[in-house]
Amino acid sequence: MDEGHRAPEPRPAGGAAPSDPGEGLLAEQLTYYRARAPEYDAWFRREGRHDRGPEATAAWFREVDTVRAALDALPLEGAEVLELAAGTGLWTEPIAARARHVTAIDAAPEMIRANRARLGLLAERVTYQQADLFAWEPDRTWDAVVFAFWISHVPQARLDGFLRTVARALRPQGSVLFVDALREPSATARDDALPAPDEEVMTRHLDDGSAYRIVKNYWDPQALERRCVAAGLPVTVHRTPRYFLYGVTPS
Repeated sequence: MDEGHRAPEPRPAGGAAPSDPGEGLLAEQLTYYRARAPEYDAWFRREGRHDRGPEATAAWFREVDTVRAALDALPLEGAEVLELAAGTGLWTEPIAARARHVTAIDAAPEMIRANRARLGLLAERVTYQQADLFAWEPDRTWDAVVFAFWISHVPQARLDGFLRTVARALRPQGSVLFVDALREPSATARDDALPAPDEEVMTRHLDDGSAYRIVKNYWDPQALERRCVAAGLPVTVHRTPRYFLYGVTPS
C-alpha cells in the first residue's frame, strides 16, 4: 500500500474508547446533507468545485468502474435489497434495475425526492423510508444490504453498533457491498480541507459558501475488515489505487 495514501486506523489518545461526538454534530451533519441534496451529484461527476483536473477525473471514473463491477457481481436478480443512506439514487438505480424490490432508507427527505426522480418508473420497485440510521432497527431481513459513502460518517464510537445492525438485517448467506472514500485530498472539494488523521470532524462547504461540520472517518481497509468480521459481517475490504475502499461478501 502506498504510504502516501495509507489511512491510519483511528486510535484515540491513551488507548481509551473513542468518545461519541454527540447528537449536535449528527444533527448538523443531517442539515448539511439536506441542504446538499440539489448539488450532491456534482461531487460524483467531478464538476465545479470538485473538478481536480482531467487526470484525477479519469482516475476517479476508472475506480468507480471497479466498484460498480463489484456491485454487478452481486446476485441481485430477483433479490430483496436494503440500501442504507440511499442518497440521490446513484446506486439505487442500478440496484433496482436488477432486484425484485429495494427498501431505500435515508434521513433526508430532499435526498429521497431526488432519488425517486432519478429512478422514474424504476421507483415502483422501491419502498422509501425516511429514518435516522443511528436509531433505525430492522424489523425483517433482506437478501442483500448495500450502502455507499455512509460508513465514514458513522462516529467511531457507534461503528460496531451500526455494523451489528447491518448483520441483523441480512439473511443467512446474504450479500453485502459498501463503498467509501480513502484519505485522498483530491476526492473532496477544492475548498474543503481534510481533517487531521486523529480527528473525525471535518468542515464541509456548499456552493453558496455556507459551512457545516460533519463526521468523517477515513478507515484503513484491513482495520475496517476486522471490525466488520467481529460484528458478524464476513466481508473482504478492498481498495482501489487512489480513491475508494469497498467491502464485499466473498463469492
